Amino acid sequence: MVQFNVNGKIALVTGGTRGIGYDIAEYFVLNGIDTIIITSRKPDACKDAKASLEACAASHGKSVKVISEPCDMANDDDLRRFHAIISSQITKLDILIANAGASYGTPFDKHPVAQVRKILDINITGVFHSVQLFASLLENAGSAQDPSRVIIVSSIVAFASDFKDAYGYVASKAGVAHLGRNLALTLAPRNINVNSIAPGFFPTKMTKYLYANKRQETNYGNPRKRWGQKEDIQNAVLWLCSRESNYVNGINLNIDGGLHLVGTSKL
Repeated sequence: MVQFNVNGKIALVTGGTRGIGYDIAEYFVLNGIDTIIITSRKPDACKDAKASLEACAASHGKSVKVISEPCDMANDDDLRRFHAIISSQITKLDILIANAGASYGTPFDKHPVAQVRKILDINITGVFHSVQLFASLLENAGSAQDPSRVIIVSSIVAFASDFKDAYGYVASKAGVAHLGRNLALTLAPRNINVNSIAPGFFPTKMTKYLYANKRQETNYGNPRKRWGQKEDIQNAVLWLCSRESNYVNGINLNIDGGLHLVGTSKL
C-alpha cells in the first residue's frame, strides 16, 4: 500500500503563519516531518503559529521541531539575515514551500504603480531570492532517488484573465509559475525538483471579502460548484513532496475544481 509522507524531512514554509501556508505546515507536522520552519513578516504571528503547530504535534503524538522566525521576503537584507539564522540551525533542507505573497486591488484608472511594483517584489523577486539563497541546503538534501523539493504557490489567476483590478497580483502569479518551470530546468541537475501549484478560491484572509460577498458568483462558474477546502491543498502538496512523486518536475498543478477551464466567472 502506498503511503505518502515526509518522514524525517526538514521543510521551510514562507508565509507559513496563516492561510494556505499554515495548512501545509500543519499537514507536514501530521505526516512525519522532523523539523518545520515557518516565517512571515509579523513576529507575533510567527510566535502564535509556532505555539499552534507545537500543540498540534503534541495532541497527535508527534515529535516535531518547530522553528519560527519573522522575515520580510521582499527585503533583500532581511531575507539574507533570515537565511543566516536558519542555516546556523540546519545542514540540509528537503522542502521549500515558496508561499509568501500579497495582493492589492483597485480599478485600473486609480491603480497606483507603486502597488504593482510592491506586489512584484514580494511575489516574484522574493520567491527567486529565497530559492537562490537556500539552494545549497536543498542540494545537500536531494538525491537521485528522492530529490529535494521546491513548491511555488501560484494561483488560478495566472491562467484566468478575467480576474479584475489586481494587476500586480495577476502578473506576479503568472510570472512566478513560469519562473518555476525555468528553475526546474536549472536545478534538476542538482537533485532539486521545482513545481508550482495554482490554487483556486480557498477561504483565507486574502479572500475573505470574496468569500463573504461573492461566494455564489465564484461557485457559479466552477465545474465542482464549491470553494476549495484545506485538505485539497494539503493532500496535493504532500504528494508533490513525497518520495512517490520523485519524477515529477516542472509542472503547474491546478487545484481549483476545474475553474481554470472557464475563468473566474462573474468577478
